[in-house]
Amino acid sequence: MLVYSACITHSKVQTMFRLQTAASAAKTRASAKILCSIGILSLLLACAQTPSAPAPAPEPAPKGEVTGSAAVHTSASAVSVIARAAVVLPASVTGGSVYVGTFANMPKDAKAKVPVVVFLHGSSGLALKAIGDWQLWLASFGVASIAPDSFALPDRITYKSPVGKDVYEKIHALRASEIPLAVQALRSVAWADTSRMVLAGTSEGGPAVARYAGNEFTGRILYSWSCENNYFVSEHRTTNIAQPVLNVMSSTDVFFSPSNAWVGNAAAKGYCGDALKDHKQATIVLIPGAPHTLLNLPAARHATLGFVKDVLKP
Repeated sequence: MLVYSACITHSKVQTMFRLQTAASAAKTRASAKILCSIGILSLLLACAQTPSAPAPAPEPAPKGEVTGSAAVHTSASAVSVIARAAVVLPASVTGGSVYVGTFANMPKDAKAKVPVVVFLHGSSGLALKAIGDWQLWLASFGVASIAPDSFALPDRITYKSPVGKDVYEKIHALRASEIPLAVQALRSVAWADTSRMVLAGTSEGGPAVARYAGNEFTGRILYSWSCENNYFVSEHRTTNIAQPVLNVMSSTDVFFSPSNAWVGNAAAKGYCGDALKDHKQATIVLIPGAPHTLLNLPAARHATLGFVKDVLKP
């Protein structure tokens, strides 16, 4: 930020007076010198005595809320989280129209084996229309997808940020437990080519994707998660990801960029640059002014499609 001062220098004051006519200057030279001196003194005193404006007080964090108490899947919810998962199968699998529905109700027969994306939703769950639109878009390129339903767990913890890091970490552990459940389920179906899988997640789903230590996936996509220490994690704990990884962020993400006054990290950059700085196959895309939910923005889709074609070769 540039701060401008209104002080006038001695030479400028003299120049102003020299613009007077010679006759007028001859008659008033003595008075002009006095006025000039007084004017300079007044300006200097004003600049010296005017206090600088105090720095604005930091914006207080909003009051968070927590509802529910369950943070570990039961044997029943571990089944339901997959049975209720949102599945979209391309036409090549069905031999007809694209299938959009749950894992429990998907077609039993498969006409083809296709690559698949496992997607971890954010805190809004699968009710977010953007997820279904994104899955349909993937299917148009011959890629299947499955999004486990974390809210299959009765009385699951939900929250309005910011809340305690202990609450967030319980949620991150819950989401991490859903990844092996999805992998196991995909190994049981004929349409899933489990040698060509991508693990993706957005927002709340991001930390689990970044921390996952398994090697079942050929690539990872992190939407709207910055892989940094902040209010959302005790530590970001991004694993040493061996596979290609794509990070897509808003440059002004409402939660994880420096534009959030309560991000909880004065050095936050708002993207996974530091965590992935040594990764030879990492791509980071920053979209200026984008909203937190950015799956279907043209820039996000363009980056995603290029990444998917590289790692899955549909």
